[in-house]
Amino acid sequence: MDGYEASLQIRSLGTPKAATVPIVAMTANVFREDIEKCLAAGMDAHLGKPLDSGEMFAVLRKYLSPFT
Repeated sequence: MDGYEASLQIRSLGTPKAATVPIVAMTANVFREDIEKCLAAGMDAHLGKPLDSGEMFAVLRKYLSPFT
């Protein structure tokens, strides 16, 4: 199972946590189509490789702050 399928299955579980748990893609595929495919699969964000640590921490702060 790849990340797209995993995201779709998580989002389809029908529980409140499954609908809100943050899912962030981290991949070397950075074309617009790749990012759109991640978002269409239910992922919340996309981080491209090579990883920009500032961008990564910004995304983590955005999606993890409600959980702390």
